[in-house]
Amino acid sequence: MDRFTVLEAPALALPAANIDTDQIIPGRFLQKPRDGSLGRYLFHDLRQRPDFPLNRPPGRDARIVVAGPNFACGSSRENAVWALYDHGFRAALAPSFGDIFFGNALKNGFLPIAMPPALNARLLGQLAGRPELAIRIDLPAQTVTLPDGVIHGFAIDSFAKDCLINGLDELDYTLSRMPEIAAFERQRPAS
Repeated sequence: MDRFTVLEAPALALPAANIDTDQIIPGRFLQKPRDGSLGRYLFHDLRQRPDFPLNRPPGRDARIVVAGPNFACGSSRENAVWALYDHGFRAALAPSFGDIFFGNALKNGFLPIAMPPALNARLLGQLAGRPELAIRIDLPAQTVTLPDGVIHGFAIDSFAKDCLINGLDELDYTLSRMPEIAAFERQRPAS
């Protein structure tokens, strides 16, 4: 998993509410192997429309999704996070997220940030006029800087933040603690 500290990049604006995990990666692609290529199936059916923003610059180069409320609702498929990540996305900003997606995202190196609805609408408005504008996410400082310079602080679980900054998933974190685990086991009486 790549480390996540500061990301400054253009965003893909998807203002619709309730974009579900089946729209992110249709169910017929769930059996594809996790080999880094799931990004080719990202928004597969929506991309059949020539006007879909991921089909043209700057959406093609975006690394942040800015979505409407309840982004990635629906099924529990972890593949939705993998498809976003494999395509190059590292974060999503939305007023709310599907609960399971939110947890899967943090465990897989992808940062979901819940934005106040009015601020999210402001950001979508800025991107509608100039989609090439960049957004800056500073995870150590826990801030998002909008293209117009407005800075928004966000909350994140401290364990998830530490894992993202250090590029660790939960297994990597456990393995990094092996000396302490071994020391504990040596001191624990056999019973």
